[in-house]
Amino acid sequence: MFRSSTRSSVNTDNRQKKRQSAVERIAAAQLAAMGGTLADTIGDNNRQRLLWLGLLASPLLFPVALPGMATGVGALCVVVALGLLLSRPIPLPRWLGTLELNARVKAALAAMVNRSLRVIARLGRPRWLLLSNRPARLFNGSMLAVAGLSMAMPVPLISFDNVLPALAIVLISWGLRLRDGWMLLAGYLATATAVASVGLLWWGGSVAAGEVWSWVWR
Repeated sequence: MFRSSTRSSVNTDNRQKKRQSAVERIAAAQLAAMGGTLADTIGDNNRQRLLWLGLLASPLLFPVALPGMATGVGALCVVVALGLLLSRPIPLPRWLGTLELNARVKAALAAMVNRSLRVIARLGRPRWLLLSNRPARLFNGSMLAVAGLSMAMPVPLISFDNVLPALAIVLISWGLRLRDGWMLLAGYLATATAVASVGLLWWGGSVAAGEVWSWVWR
C-alpha cells in the first residue's frame, strides 16, 4: 500500500510538472513572437487572443504597471469577449490595434508575466469541464466583458483599482484556455468583487466631491 501511494504521488508530481512546463512553453513562445503592434501580436484567432489577454492582464496584478495599460487591456478584453459571444474574432479598433509594443514594453511585460505565470502554471489543470464547454460560452463571454468594462472604467479615487479586474480577466482567460472550472469559478467571484469595488469607489468619490462642494460654498 505504501509503495502504491508513493507511486501515485510521484505520478501526480510528474503530471503537474508536465502541465507547468507546457504552459510556460506556450507563454514563452507567444512572448518571443511579439510583433510591433498589438494587432500583429495577438492575431485573429479567439484561442490565441484569450492567451494574450491572460498574458497582458498579468502585469496589472501588481501595483506598478505600464501607464495607460489598464484602458488598453480593458478594451481588448471587451473585444475578445464579443468574439466569444459571436463565435468569431472581432477586429480591433484602430486606436487599439496600432498600439506599438517597443522593446521597453516587451521587456517589462516578460518580467511581470513570468512572476504570475508560475502560479497559473502550477495550479491550472482541466477540471469541472462543464463550465468551459460550448453551452457556457455566452455566460463566460458576458463575465469577461463585465471584467473588461470594470477594468476600463475610470474611478474617482486613487487606489489599486485595477488589481481585482485584472485578477478576474487572468482567471477567466486562463480558465477557458486550460479548461479549468475552478479557475473560472474564482474568475466569476473576482468579477463580481471588481464590479462591487468600482461601484463603491464611485460612491465614495461622489460623497467626497459633495463634501468638498459643500465646504467651498459655505
